[in-house]
Amino acid sequence: MPPRQTVQRAFNVIHVLEALDGAGPAELADHLDIPKSTAHDYLQTLERIGYVTNEAGTYRIGFRFLGLGERMKQRNRYFQIAKPSINALAADTGETVNVGIEEGGEWVMLHVVRGDHSLNEGSYSGLRTPLHTHAAGKVVLANLPAERREEIVEDGLTRVTDETITDPARMRSALERIRENGYAVDADQQVLGMGVVAFPISIDDSVVGSVAIVCPSGRLEDDQYRDELIRKVRETAETIVINYRYGS
Repeated sequence: MPPRQTVQRAFNVIHVLEALDGAGPAELADHLDIPKSTAHDYLQTLERIGYVTNEAGTYRIGFRFLGLGERMKQRNRYFQIAKPSINALAADTGETVNVGIEEGGEWVMLHVVRGDHSLNEGSYSGLRTPLHTHAAGKVVLANLPAERREEIVEDGLTRVTDETITDPARMRSALERIRENGYAVDADQQVLGMGVVAFPISIDDSVVGSVAIVCPSGRLEDDQYRDELIRKVRETAETIVINYRYGS
C-alpha cells in the first residue's frame, strides 16, 4: 500500500476508535471494510507507539493526543494573550466565554471558561464545528478573504438545528450584516437553547479568530442584557487585539 494510503488508513482507525469509544479488531475491520488481520496490525502498531491502549482486547485512543493538543494550545500566541481577558469576562458576567480559530473551514475552540451561572453546553478545547452554525464561527467567516468565504459557503451549509442557516443567499446577507455591525448574535443555530454573542479578533485586516459569550438563548431576549453582553464582549475583543498587536 502506498505510504499516503497507509497514513490515511491509520487516521481512519483513530477516528473509528474515537467514534465508538473503543473497539476490537473484528469491529474495526467491519467499520473500515478491511481484513481483521489488517485491523489488528494497525491497532498493535498504534499501541506500540503509544497512541492507542489495549484493555482486554478493546482498543481505545490514548492520552498522548491530549498532551499534543495541550502543548499546541500553550504555544499559541493568540491563546496566551486572550486567556487573561476571557477569564476576566467569565468572572464578570458569570457566563461561558470561549476563544476559537478557523482551521480547514471549521471553527476550532481553543479555550473555554465557565462562569458561576454559565450554560453547560458540553464544549471543550478542540471542539470543531461548522463556521456557519453559530455566531463565533460566523464572525470569522464574515471576515475571511472574499474568495475563501465564498468557497466555504458554496461547499455546502449543513443543517445542525432547524434554525441553522443553510441557504447560501441568506448566509451571504447574514455575513454582510455581521461585517457592517462588527459582531454577531444568534440563538439555537448550533445547539437548541444556546445563544452566542461574538466579536472577531482581527489584526491588520486579517482575522485571527473570535471571542464569544455563550448563554441560554432566552437571556438574549432581554434587550438590556443582550446589549450589555455585546458591550462587554466588544471591550474584551478590543483588549485582546491591543495586547496581541503590541504585546511581547
